[in-house]
Amino acid sequence: MSQPPLLEFPCNYPIKVMGVAGEYFTEQVLAVFSQHAPGFDREQVRIQPSAKGNFVSVHVVIEAQGAEHIEVIYQALKTLPDLKLVL
Repeated sequence: MSQPPLLEFPCNYPIKVMGVAGEYFTEQVLAVFSQHAPGFDREQVRIQPSAKGNFVSVHVVIEAQGAEHIEVIYQALKTLPDLKLVL
């Protein structure tokens, strides 16, 4: 018996990106999403600074078209110099 897929695509898929708080980090993150998931809802983006303000998390929900789509976005995010973690 085969296992059912964990996700059925397309689906809403949340991605949380954490990095060093700086002048351009959030803009760089949103630019990656604009390039690879241009239909994401900018009104739903949540930006949360850390308690001391050294880091920031950016939470974006995209409409993922498939596992490959998600992987492409993860790889693009990993190129950001101030990135610390992608969940």
